[in-house]
Amino acid sequence: MEAAPSSSSTSTSTSSGGSVTFYDFLDRMRNPASLDLVRSIKSFIVSFSFYTPNPDNDGKKVQDFYLSMEAAIMEHPLWAAATFEELDSAMEGLEKYVMTKLFSRTFASVPEDAKIDREVSEKICLLQTFLKPEHLDIPAVLHNEASWLLAEKELQKINTFKAPREKLLCIMNCCRVINNLLLNASMSENHALAGLDDFLPVLIYVTIKANPPQLHSNLKFIQLYRRQAKLVSEAAYYFTNLVSAKTFIVDLNGKSLSMDEIKFEESMQAARLTQTNRATQIETSPTLQGQTDPTPTRMHDKEKDTSGGSNYPYMDAEAGELTVGDVERLLSLYKDVVTKYTSLYKVVRHLSISKTETPVPHSEGTSFLLTQPEGTNTKIDHQKGN
Repeated sequence: MEAAPSSSSTSTSTSSGGSVTFYDFLDRMRNPASLDLVRSIKSFIVSFSFYTPNPDNDGKKVQDFYLSMEAAIMEHPLWAAATFEELDSAMEGLEKYVMTKLFSRTFASVPEDAKIDREVSEKICLLQTFLKPEHLDIPAVLHNEASWLLAEKELQKINTFKAPREKLLCIMNCCRVINNLLLNASMSENHALAGLDDFLPVLIYVTIKANPPQLHSNLKFIQLYRRQAKLVSEAAYYFTNLVSAKTFIVDLNGKSLSMDEIKFEESMQAARLTQTNRATQIETSPTLQGQTDPTPTRMHDKEKDTSGGSNYPYMDAEAGELTVGDVERLLSLYKDVVTKYTSLYKVVRHLSISKTETPVPHSEGTSFLLTQPEGTNTKIDHQKGN
């Protein structure tokens, strides 16, 4: 079988001399001359709320919108002298902006997605209790806990991003770590590369160890909303392999592993029993039912001793001092802090914009893209890749 493509084959959207930031896209769209583009983007985002979620139809709508906007941007005066890289960066910025705005509407948008996510995660939790590398026929030369851990960490980052490209980069970074492990083993241990026969088992094992959150929904989101022109080459190879890994895990049974089928079923049953016992212990625990030690804790003494009564008595508390009875109080304090922070942030941002930006004619569209969507990174190209 063919080996995984090397990182050098990656199709990047920026030159090595510098990266185009997401703010560059926003700045260009603030130009009054881009009002027609801004209105098109705004209209598309607003129109999504009118439709009942249907992943396949939603994906087609978004892909068609990418194509129509790409044609409009290429013909627009603001990009008249733009290079291919600049046009590509503009489309990356558009994808990131639109999908960040539509994230809550498009990610895990139907109940079936949440159900599959839960089933995959629960099965992985069971497998984590007994599955070993040898059960997947991973050669000893590829047993490298440090590399596996690094790959796991990269995959677990997938839920920290909202843009399809950045989610895909998490997958690519994970797979590149595995690919480098295979290449290093072939050079230092004289291990003949077996391509997918070596790569996929390691990826499956790493995925089980990582148990990335909402794996099904993340893969579906990337497949539907990443620009199809960018889901090619190395990106497509790694993405397809993770889809295969997820499918393998979902269908996994004793026949799928180098393991006695009876032993597999016994191990799964033991793992289920352990989980059931833990759940029962939590349900029957007096402390977890809200009953706390009547003896005042040192943390509560601190709260009482604070002159005037502190609004945030847990600032000096240690983790071991907390009880379940503190949860309600902590939640209330958390909501209070978030509310105050949000209000302060809006005031500061308003003042900052008022002082630093040149006023533009008021219109329905010109202010639409003036701010970066919440939850996004400053640079759209925070790493190289599709």
